[in-house]
Amino acid sequence: MQREQSSGLFRKTWGASFTSADAGRFRLWAPDERAVSLILNGAAHEMQALDGGWFELSVKAQAGDRYCFQLSDGSLIADPASSAQQSGPSGPSILVDHCAYRWETSSWRGRPWGEAIICELHTGTFTPEGTFRAAGERLAHLADAGITAIEIMPVAQYPGMRGWGYDGVLHYAPHHAYGTPDDLKAFVDAAHSLGIMVLLDVVYNHFGPEENALPRYAAGFFNTDRATPWGASIAFEQDAVRRYFIENALYWLGDFRFDGLRLDATEQIRDSREPHILVEMAREIRETFPERHVHLVVEDAHRRRSLVARKSRGIPELFTAAWNDDLHNALHVAATGETKGHYQPFAVDTWWKIREAMAEGFASPAEGKEISSPWTGDRVPPQARVNFLQNHDQVGNRAFGERLASLVGEDLMRVLTATLMLVPQVPLLFMGEEYGETQPFCFFADYQGQIAEAIRSGRQREAENFGGMPHGATMADLPDPLDPRTFASSKLQWDRAESPAGRRHVAFIRELADIRQRHIAPLLEKPGLPDHRILPTDDGLVAVDWQFGSSVLQLRINLTDEAGAVPPIIGQPIFTMSGERAATAGELPGPGIVAAVARV
Repeated sequence: MQREQSSGLFRKTWGASFTSADAGRFRLWAPDERAVSLILNGAAHEMQALDGGWFELSVKAQAGDRYCFQLSDGSLIADPASSAQQSGPSGPSILVDHCAYRWETSSWRGRPWGEAIICELHTGTFTPEGTFRAAGERLAHLADAGITAIEIMPVAQYPGMRGWGYDGVLHYAPHHAYGTPDDLKAFVDAAHSLGIMVLLDVVYNHFGPEENALPRYAAGFFNTDRATPWGASIAFEQDAVRRYFIENALYWLGDFRFDGLRLDATEQIRDSREPHILVEMAREIRETFPERHVHLVVEDAHRRRSLVARKSRGIPELFTAAWNDDLHNALHVAATGETKGHYQPFAVDTWWKIREAMAEGFASPAEGKEISSPWTGDRVPPQARVNFLQNHDQVGNRAFGERLASLVGEDLMRVLTATLMLVPQVPLLFMGEEYGETQPFCFFADYQGQIAEAIRSGRQREAENFGGMPHGATMADLPDPLDPRTFASSKLQWDRAESPAGRRHVAFIRELADIRQRHIAPLLEKPGLPDHRILPTDDGLVAVDWQFGSSVLQLRINLTDEAGAVPPIIGQPIFTMSGERAATAGELPGPGIVAAVARV
């Protein structure tokens, strides 16, 4: 019984788990089927039909056994909650003993969120090998740069050998091209040994367009009359569906010991039940892991402050933080002059939107707001927002996958980077940004037929949303997302990291990371919400103060090429870049930045 408690804790409803050393329990929700059989190592076993559309069977089994389910029409399907696949979503599932892995860092409990400096990475392009094991060998580089958290783009099994991961169809199985479940655990283990947290990007708003067998035997899993941008929405009103995703979250956090999850496009997670699936999931996660630092991050186009609200002691009620697209979009417009697609709303009042998104975490569309007036309403602390200059979306959806370092000058890029690292919100870097990578990161996939053509034709539309097509460029010029060479050319160029320029950039990031941990992270531990003031400056300059108790964090930024007037700082500078005169004369050359902490 002890084994069932340890291996079945996070998977009580769906899939396969061990009930003893040599016996496994297999469960499938197939309400549209009259009979289901388990095919285990080639032998058929009829499953017992239970209430509510469930089929279950306990049988002798051991780790490594291959299995699948046979429907009443004779067709074979993979376990939708498979822990591992032999070759892909339609191939045999592999029975995994999650108790077998021996953790080197079993005492790890995580780190406070205020210490997070995140690096987002894609497993397949992070290293030449594109595997979990190879990625683990590069973690010391990230630790040396001051990175304290990694966010891995989705790894759930998807069709083909290469892709971003947002079209997964087996949400419990790490993609076989990246390695085994134990390989993924070893990656997490290695990160923890270096003091690095690991967050996993999960997609709970849709399934990929190919090799999803669920509609064949559980049509009620989806709401076909309620679409998302990527297909039918998920019927979270169904008990079985709710458990599939809640237990999936518990599974990654429990069996794999991830330190948190990033939930993709939560505005597309629609649910008419109370409590909403997002609320129920977050509550159950926090109840299950009360002794650990577990951080839940959302991407939310609706910008709902309620998702990241705090309790009286500053503890997250539900989710820890949300991505701050507002600040990214406004800074991108200011730095590049691009105003198409997603950037168009930020082409008006750009500088006010930068100041507001930096100070409050949200940019308001309202005009004419009084400068320096305290913002009231449903405020959230700065660490409830995750800032970035670029991520997989903003780079990979561009026409040619250009990184920001290829679009702006070096001095401006350094000031933008320092801004990212020194504002109170949690910073996120995109892999390679820590050493100044300029290699493009493109969209890539591995499909055939009509879906492949739809992906190709959709690339221009995506490019228009992220900066537009370069002058004179046509569809024929775009990298083919289905060409393996597009995937290969998106891999990091590690020789740049070892170059003198790369080493200097890593040292620059490490300096900023050290300053953040010494001076800013302790401020985020103070109870209550900080007061903030947006101070008057001309366009091109930003001046914001945040007061945390008796300490004030002051930031003065010049994103132009000319010197400009800024309110003088009164505190001790913690970082300057062309900002030595800002403390006394109130003048900041450009591009430049000065950050200070004062006692009041």
